[in-house]
Amino acid sequence: MDVVVDVEGLTKSFGRTRALDGLNLCVRAGRVHGFLGPNGAGKSTTIRSILGLIRADAGRVRLFDGDPWKDAVRLHRRIAYVPGDVALWPDLTGGECVDILADGGAGLDEGRRADFVERFGLDETKKVGEYSKGNRQKVALIAALASDAELLIFDEPTSGLDPLMEEVFQDAVRERVAAGTTVLLSSHILAEVEALSDEVTIIRDGKTVRTGGLDELRRGSRTHVQAHTRRLPNGLADLEQVVHLEVAERDNGTDVRFDVGAETLETALSTVLAAGVTAITVRPPSLDELFLSSYSAAPDAADAPS
Repeated sequence: MDVVVDVEGLTKSFGRTRALDGLNLCVRAGRVHGFLGPNGAGKSTTIRSILGLIRADAGRVRLFDGDPWKDAVRLHRRIAYVPGDVALWPDLTGGECVDILADGGAGLDEGRRADFVERFGLDETKKVGEYSKGNRQKVALIAALASDAELLIFDEPTSGLDPLMEEVFQDAVRERVAAGTTVLLSSHILAEVEALSDEVTIIRDGKTVRTGGLDELRRGSRTHVQAHTRRLPNGLADLEQVVHLEVAERDNGTDVRFDVGAETLETALSTVLAAGVTAITVRPPSLDELFLSSYSAAPDAADAPS
């Protein structure tokens, strides 16, 4: 599969502050790649390097077939970028701003534009100065999603949008990816990243902590089990990798909950089923939990390759 963004060993300092410290990132064509890290981790610096807005001190950045610092104008014709706080021209209408953003980038599909204007509920005739933050965000999203860009870069794209509009955004991204577009998505809304991403990269202190598909990232993590049984399950506490075990006997049976590692999951479930299950939920770790575990681990362990 072709690589659209290839970042290797990227280093960047601002004075005494090391923003990036050997960061690696690989975004493959036709996929959604989630890019996660807390404030100050280096996400925005990485994105600005990919866009050719700043020059790294060391390392390599390849965007499509070129160097974004040396060939920004040509490469920007193939991408669309939406930041988390969109600055537009207050005396222009929303429609005029969409036109300007499209003219400066990859062009616009008018059919998609009309579709997204309707779905996002944007009044293009209003001046931007009358818009809320959410409506300014819609202008940039429509210009990007309706464009012919091969790569969409989103940095907190749904900032200011209500939950209904977040759902519209997610549907739109899926449609563009189904048509072959590549997406790099940075967001603090981890449920959004989890719902959309094929692969995820988590960074900390300017370094790549973990990267891969969600199934790959979940390897070695514990699964959460919650069940109601007719009888008291025997032997769970003696199983390796079973932690956070809670057992509560009720008049109509027993409530059981615990976390278990992959190697013991089958045995633990067999033990629960043998007690007569009337209800059970088995849930792998969410992206929120994987993200938090990457930061709660000791630095040496978290910085090791996954």
